Amino acid sequence: MDRYEKYEHDVLIIGTGGAGLRAAIEASAAGVSVGVVCRSLLGKAHTVMAEGGVAASLANVDERDGWKVHFTDTMRGGQYLNNWRMAELHARESPDRVRELEAWGALFDRTKDGRILQRNFGGHKYPRLAHVGDRTGLEMIRTLQDHGIHQGLSIYQECTITALIKNEDRVIGAFAYDREKGKFKVFQAKSVVLSTGGMGRIYKITSNSWDCTGSGISLAYHAGAELIDMEFVQFHPTGMVWPPSVRGLLITEGVRGEGGVLRNSENSRFMFNDIPDLYRNQTSDNEDEGWRYTQGDREAKRPPELLTRDHVARCIVREVKEGRGSPHGGVFLDIAWIKDKIPNAAAHIKRKLPSMYHQFKELANIDITREPMEVGPTTHYIMGGIRVDADTQMTSINGLFAAGECAAGLHGANRLGGNSLSDLLVFGKRAGEYAAGFARENEMVQVQEHQVEELAAEALAPFEKGPENPFQIQGDLQVMMQDLVGIIRSESGLSKALEGIGKLWERAKNAGSGGNRSYNPGWHTALELKHMLTVAEAIARAAKERQESRGGHYREDYTGKSEAFGQVNITVRKQENGTMNVEQIPIKPIRDDLMQTIQEMK
Repeated sequence: MDRYEKYEHDVLIIGTGGAGLRAAIEASAAGVSVGVVCRSLLGKAHTVMAEGGVAASLANVDERDGWKVHFTDTMRGGQYLNNWRMAELHARESPDRVRELEAWGALFDRTKDGRILQRNFGGHKYPRLAHVGDRTGLEMIRTLQDHGIHQGLSIYQECTITALIKNEDRVIGAFAYDREKGKFKVFQAKSVVLSTGGMGRIYKITSNSWDCTGSGISLAYHAGAELIDMEFVQFHPTGMVWPPSVRGLLITEGVRGEGGVLRNSENSRFMFNDIPDLYRNQTSDNEDEGWRYTQGDREAKRPPELLTRDHVARCIVREVKEGRGSPHGGVFLDIAWIKDKIPNAAAHIKRKLPSMYHQFKELANIDITREPMEVGPTTHYIMGGIRVDADTQMTSINGLFAAGECAAGLHGANRLGGNSLSDLLVFGKRAGEYAAGFARENEMVQVQEHQVEELAAEALAPFEKGPENPFQIQGDLQVMMQDLVGIIRSESGLSKALEGIGKLWERAKNAGSGGNRSYNPGWHTALELKHMLTVAEAIARAAKERQESRGGHYREDYTGKSEAFGQVNITVRKQENGTMNVEQIPIKPIRDDLMQTIQEMK
């Protein structure tokens, strides 16, 4: 076969978003050799698109907040399908991780007395999101990157992993290619951490960047790891809908957190028409008052625009379907109305939401300090992913760990805004810590030459194939997933999607790329189809299995919640014959003290 470059590290981190960088920092601090692989350039991770803030119960704005309240909010938001141990660890450890980030140089917005400022966000009982304007993810990446580069990390940029390499039941490395020249690389490692992010690019309308194809989830699946909760995809309520070139681009929930309201074409705040019974107590019809939690929230007045994301997204879809949408198929998000409430409102908006002001001014010629934005749901996040141990983040495969969006369990059926960034910090740290521990306790296992030859042949196969265009297959998949496995699903639609995915698998076998291995996006896309189709099939099969509506999963043929399905998670695993096995597994009973905490918070 062609020559390849070989690298050896105790711990290999795949992905350089918040979870990957935090894992790399922790593993390096443990004194082991760490290699970090990113398919783009360092600092370009999708984490920068997380704008609103990082959720942590610092209680700087409201002293009633605490880890127990955060834990309960997370469990309720996830419809109690969450891994409760992960939710506990996340709620307990998030404040320390945020203070740690601050100590490393993160420049958070401040209260008048100098503490980290926190804002309201959907599903959170109290103001809980520490933020840096609307650029929190960017500040997190900047801080972790600046801290991490001094830890002795070996970083491999513009490098894509195509497969994990195993020895019996243990991962021992990974096979990759250089995106610029197409040269092959083999990484040998004692342990591997996957932190590759999400899969939004399998849908037509998405807030995700080009590299969010679900590759890490697919890599783990094909290596034999178990996936969980794949049916739960979050459609963020507010993406741009105009102009078409930026359709789906994220509009941070921070706009609503700072007072933005949703209106339909009749100028009505339609969210007041659909407040779940859970929140109905003490609700006021006065738009200025908003609604209150039933848990006796004495002072905090909460607009219905800050209900959970799945609920808001479905309400927007309803308005559009019933003919009350905006001219371009969305609804209106208005932050300009606060000019009647706040002195110098325009300056306030620009200070609090600088990225949003710039984004709409430059891309849509709209001044959000003067006029409303047109918004609509966009594929944003997957709650499902690789099943991991709550404490260690190890997958069902020895030596393979996962953290961040590609891992699953914390969020259950629906993720609360802001929990993603604290998820990256809490479980990125844990993954790095335990991956380093595994590396210290186990010997290096050599990658065999025949393994490299097989993977190289598979990677080069598109140059021998044809005539299918990989870009066309990708486009057809995106349209089909948007139409049939999107916000609203049905038995017939999911069956049709699975049939279509099967046909796309056949077409992908003949997906070819011309030219050579240098600067060849057609080749890259042909290799990526395996990951995209794998994740798409897992989502569709899990969605078909769950015959109810819950969180981010809505079935128009099963509109209510099922008590039976409320007791199980759905797992997906690759069988020996290569087919996908879907199984329901019982949720472990929640620990008594945590159940008591939930009851107390109610």
